[in-house]
Amino acid sequence: MTWKHLSSPVTKKKFKVQQSATKVMATVFWDSRGMILLDILPKGESVIADRYCETLDRLRHAVRRKTRSGVVLQHDNANPPHGKTHKGMA
Repeated sequence: MTWKHLSSPVTKKKFKVQQSATKVMATVFWDSRGMILLDILPKGESVIADRYCETLDRLRHAVRRKTRSGVVLQHDNANPPHGKTHKGMA
């Protein structure tokens, strides 16, 4: 904090324009022991059924590497028309 006299002119703050941070879409899978898989979506891509199936396949391999016991997956946000592709993976 700086002290100024009441009659001193008010200086305007100049703000520099900076590029803001970009958003990153990440899918994280974890269990009670910690993180199993972190999948970061490349810039400009969206999650489609094929991409989701690839992520689930990587998850299956990651789980097999880390544990030998069975796994029960609980997931949400799969729309019925888009969710049909990954039914055969179970």
